[in-house]
Amino acid sequence: MFNKSNIFLNKKILIYGLGKSGYSAFKFLRNKNDILLFDDFKINIKDNNLKNKIISYKKILKEKFDLIILSPGIDINKCKLSKFLKKNNKKIYSDLDVFYSYFKNDCITITGTNGKSTTCQLLYEILLQQKFDVRLVGNIGNPILSVKKVKKKTIFIVEASSYQLEYSKIFRSKYALILNLSPDHIERHKTINNYIKAKFKLLKNQLKGHYAFVKKDDLLINKKLKTTKFNSNLIRVDTKKNNFLKNIHNNYFLTETNKENLLFVLEVSKKFNLKNKVLLKTIQNFKGLKYRQQIIVKKKYLTIINDSKSTSFSSSIGVLKVNPNIYWLLGGIPKKGDEFNLPKKYFKNIRAFIYGKNYEFFNKKLKDKIQFENFHDLNSGLKKILMLIKKKKFSHQTILFSPCAASFDSFKNFEDRGNYFYKLIKKNLNVI
Repeated sequence: MFNKSNIFLNKKILIYGLGKSGYSAFKFLRNKNDILLFDDFKINIKDNNLKNKIISYKKILKEKFDLIILSPGIDINKCKLSKFLKKNNKKIYSDLDVFYSYFKNDCITITGTNGKSTTCQLLYEILLQQKFDVRLVGNIGNPILSVKKVKKKTIFIVEASSYQLEYSKIFRSKYALILNLSPDHIERHKTINNYIKAKFKLLKNQLKGHYAFVKKDDLLINKKLKTTKFNSNLIRVDTKKNNFLKNIHNNYFLTETNKENLLFVLEVSKKFNLKNKVLLKTIQNFKGLKYRQQIIVKKKYLTIINDSKSTSFSSSIGVLKVNPNIYWLLGGIPKKGDEFNLPKKYFKNIRAFIYGKNYEFFNKKLKDKIQFENFHDLNSGLKKILMLIKKKKFSHQTILFSPCAASFDSFKNFEDRGNYFYKLIKKNLNVI
């Protein structure tokens, strides 16, 4: 595993950002390098080994570092070390780079605007059921450097965000998937082109014999492919046609988004000589992930869906198309450049309930398209919906919590937001 040419060996390294990925990078590298640590915020640290390595802002400016490992959550333009990082940009790497320098295992790396976590989880469960030694890591919540007992045959499924890929320099993956692209994280990347460029690092870094899977009819992907040189085998995934879908009887795959996720997984599965019966059984039993188009109530007259993970209009479009009589709860911090592109034929099926202080953004996007009302908070919007449902105007009704926005105005993260909504439903379910 260790070799003299490894750039992360016997070096003086600054790790910037003490979240999960930063902490795992420290634990992985501390016996092989001189490590110092920094974070923009004061953190209550119990680990003395970690505490003793923290360096002040003033001392950083006097030190000479060989390398800088930057956590994906750090925005190089808005952090305390912004000038320092820009001056030392060539020294910046990610935990994905550290992993690649020590391990040469096969990786299946999945990126895109929507569906990354679900696709990773489904592929993980499929390979696990087929007796592969497989690990699920990356943006899904498990730092790639925290994995133990890695063997030569261990396969890594990596969820990669644009933030992680932007800072990575040497990481490459034998299998690379770009599920879809739409404007996202523009407040961080500044332009849509910068965002797409970060995603396409996956393809540009691949070698001959590697495989790149991309959505066949994605406009932004196809536009970038025309100007991108890469050495891997390109596989365009047709998300419109696949006979295998006829064999699937799992309601989770009714939406266009989840069908597309499944079709990518099926294309990748062809490279692993899987048993079809086991494959089909795993897909039929797949429950999805919490707060991602998660059905939390299913009754004869009512369906309630917790889709707290939704942070943009594009991530909600699929679920808006397949459910009847939708009462749609949305709100939060909207994404810059986000557009509502739901076909007109679905408008009459939806009534929107917008919560929070950013209601004007959503009013502007939905005006003359969908009937909507504004509410101070999520709870008051839900109460109005429950009052309407009690009247039972329709034979079957759907409460869809799909915010199309970031959660940080009122919640720690989308999980916290999803859990809050779940508790509200649990508390008020007897009202319905």
